[in-house]
Amino acid sequence: MELVAFLGADKENWGQIVALINRAEWDKIILIKNKNSESFTPSKNCEIIDVNSDRPLVELKNEIMGKLKERLGGFEAALSIASGNGKEHMALISALLSIPVGIRLVVFTKEGIEFVN
Repeated sequence: MELVAFLGADKENWGQIVALINRAEWDKIILIKNKNSESFTPSKNCEIIDVNSDRPLVELKNEIMGKLKERLGGFEAALSIASGNGKEHMALISALLSIPVGIRLVVFTKEGIEFVN
């Protein structure tokens, strides 16, 4: 399964993403990053896609969808929205569902990686 995660300006939440990257085996890891966020250096091979989160919601969704469409290979993706804001999350979820690809929300907890849906 592929992991898709959003990296927002809230750097303090990036630890959740790092744990998901490091503690599971993913077919592919795609990180959507607000272009105004600080740089992120992953410990594993990840595709990082910069987007302009200052755009209106529908434009942001279309930008994400255009950049994700050819990168996703499966019918379902694990999704982390631990970082970012509501507008970024709505744009990402809408883009994934419009591609269309199913989403399984994923989180790292004390028990390890858990799917929450």
